[in-house]
Amino acid sequence: MNTDLTTGSDAPDTGGSGERAGLRAWAGLAVLALPTLLLALDVSVLHLAVPHLAADLQPSNTQMLWIIDIYGFMIAGFLVTMGTLGDRVGRRRLLLIGAAAFGAASVAAAYAPSPEALIAARLLLGVAGATLMPSTLSLISNLFPDPRQRGLAFAIWAAMFSLGVALGPVLGGAMLEHFWWGSAFLLGLPVMVLLLVAGPVLLPESRDPDAGRVDAPSVVLSLATMLPVTYAIKELAHGLAVLPLLAAVVGVAAGTLFIRRQRRLANPLLDLGLFADRSFRSALLIILVGTVAVSGTYLFVTQYLQMVEGQSALRAGLWLLPPAGVLIAASVTAPVFARRFGPGPVMGAGLVASAVGYLLLTRVEPGDAGAIALIVVAYALVNSGIGPVLALGTEMVVGSAPPEKAGAASAISETSSELGVALGVAVLGSVGTAVYRSDVGGGVPEGTPVAVAETARDTLAGAVAVAEELPGERGAELLGAAREAFAGGLAAVGVISALLALSVAVLAFTALRDAEDAEGAEGAGGGDEAGGVKAAGGESRAGGDDGSGAEDLAGAGAGAGAAAEVRAGAGDGGAGK
Repeated sequence: MNTDLTTGSDAPDTGGSGERAGLRAWAGLAVLALPTLLLALDVSVLHLAVPHLAADLQPSNTQMLWIIDIYGFMIAGFLVTMGTLGDRVGRRRLLLIGAAAFGAASVAAAYAPSPEALIAARLLLGVAGATLMPSTLSLISNLFPDPRQRGLAFAIWAAMFSLGVALGPVLGGAMLEHFWWGSAFLLGLPVMVLLLVAGPVLLPESRDPDAGRVDAPSVVLSLATMLPVTYAIKELAHGLAVLPLLAAVVGVAAGTLFIRRQRRLANPLLDLGLFADRSFRSALLIILVGTVAVSGTYLFVTQYLQMVEGQSALRAGLWLLPPAGVLIAASVTAPVFARRFGPGPVMGAGLVASAVGYLLLTRVEPGDAGAIALIVVAYALVNSGIGPVLALGTEMVVGSAPPEKAGAASAISETSSELGVALGVAVLGSVGTAVYRSDVGGGVPEGTPVAVAETARDTLAGAVAVAEELPGERGAELLGAAREAFAGGLAAVGVISALLALSVAVLAFTALRDAEDAEGAEGAGGGDEAGGVKAAGGESRAGGDDGSGAEDLAGAGAGAGAAAEVRAGAGDGGAGK
């Protein structure tokens, strides 16, 4: 028995293809969940701190955009490189190096004396953050060789990010009421110290012994692909412009060269053979599209609660805690249902539930006494579907790869999520903003100064600000029109998100079901399952009534609850700017 993975648990195998992990592995999972929670807190708290740091550091508009965006750019750009680097130098080693760097950069950000210093610190935070996510995923794959336990472990991991997104406004709002803006960045310091102390004890080292050296030109081409493409997606949310279009062209060209080079290398930075697996491709697409829908909608929901319903950031965060609880339950129980019905049907059914939630958002009316309750119910339905998608989809992506490629597969999964966030904020944000601008124009009171009217037409935040400057009933009339227009934008985003969810629901019901059937036929002939969800999908429908699902949930511990990896909190674009 491998004592790096278990503390002597001799429980019999219950149908999985690997030995069952013991308490040490679950303790290791708790350690791996910490950086995931931290990254979400870091994202959501920053947006609360923006007004405070703006008053203190007085950055220009351009500098403020870089303070917000540089972190996401670096994560998206370095994920593939860091995931593959972990396969080569050791995933635990890379995780600990990244944790130390993240802690140091957090201190630098907290005490940044100038906008330039804060931008530099955020850049380092992004590079360090890119080491954390793929390292944690690949280490989980090694900690839990048993497919059933691995499925639950991935679900718990996926749950943590959204818990951070939900808690961010609550913790951040409380801290900013009592401390300076830099305190928001220090939330991660004790987390990273704990990871550095417990990681070497609880986490086994793993690497690909035959990975070869890192190909430097491939690293450069990877960065030249992801950074310009991410920048272009974010900037095109504000309208067509030459620089973002040029960046997109550069990124596509670099990506083409990157793919060609990977095909020629004996030890590529990114193994394109991973995409030959149909489950891998389908799960990636479902994660991408699902993240597009949820991130774009989250952007409008949070703004609606604050600027239409008048809720503070803290109260808005509290209203979104019940949906986060649904997300916890959906993520953690998804593997149990997947063992009974298969991951494809579970993900498909979840996406249908999400579509219903998105459509409910089209019924939200400003001033309606039940508007907030309707939003809470709608977003709970959305989360009931996105939880299984992210938990099971992530496991399918990582589990379909051979163990030595776990870091690369994890990085691809994370890159898909990052691009989904960027696309959701850019595309759905642009659509919602266009609807807002179209609808609000007719509601501007006659005699409103041109500059004031233009500001109100630009964003809801602008309308809220200038409405206070108008005399008499004009301000209330303008504000009412702006809020109605924003509700129209939310409805448009809800309809598109519902269509997106239904489109990938069909993919989950068909492509993933076909892949499971093919794998089941192979397994019947002596084939060996490589991935956790693959094994769970086919194996448990035949023998899923043995009670092990409840046993796995109990074994994880009640304290493992969290909420799924909804990158939506990272969005900054759209109508609220």
